Amino acid sequence: MSSTTLSLPTKERVISFIWQHLLLLISLNFMTLGVALCIKSDLGSSVISSLPLSCSMAGQQGMAPALTVGGYTIIMNFILVFLQILVLRRRFNPLQLFQLVIGFVFGWLIDMNMMLTSGIQCDTLLEKAITQFAGCAVMGAGIAFEVKCGSVTMPGEGFPVALSRITGIPFPKMKIVVDTSLVILAVASSFLFFSKWEWNIIGPGTLFAMFFVGWEIKLINPHIQWFDRLLHYRPGFRRYIVGLARFIYKK
Repeated sequence: MSSTTLSLPTKERVISFIWQHLLLLISLNFMTLGVALCIKSDLGSSVISSLPLSCSMAGQQGMAPALTVGGYTIIMNFILVFLQILVLRRRFNPLQLFQLVIGFVFGWLIDMNMMLTSGIQCDTLLEKAITQFAGCAVMGAGIAFEVKCGSVTMPGEGFPVALSRITGIPFPKMKIVVDTSLVILAVASSFLFFSKWEWNIIGPGTLFAMFFVGWEIKLINPHIQWFDRLLHYRPGFRRYIVGLARFIYKK
């Protein structure tokens, strides 16, 4: 929470916390919808879902535990939080354990959006390219809003932040190193499970996502100041929540 939020009365802080994380949930839903669309394009998944997708595909063929992409994403997020604890040790802020909750919700939302997009079929290269572009665009917008929400970081960002603190290497460079490592692990798992490079796991769409999403975030950030006002100013919202709480209490 910001210092402004901490200066509010307890009831106001609770309401602010609920509103902040409701907006965060919406942002995560956009991110995971983008992830699902990238997977559906068959041109290559996003970086964060490449390794979980490989393991999930292997699970469908009996070569790994039969978990969904979201299920493996949850496991990967938990591992990334554990690695942060190992790296930072006493410098690890216990508040960052909330990443476990965010990581679980993120994985669950991936599965939900995979289900919602199950009817999408990309038969031609044009359809695949459009779906990949739409996925990257939606994911980039979701990430931009998620950062604006100002809650704890996602595990995928928290781990490079931890490494950056320990090594002194700037976060952007460390983020590239971690993302590249995830891609390499996905490629290695592809050869391990399928004895070949699976282009629908790591393909041109993955490379496009790595560059386009970051570029989009830089492009739209100056134009979403309205989201800050939405986050911190909520006319009528407080009265609605308090009124609802009183109604439930009377029941």
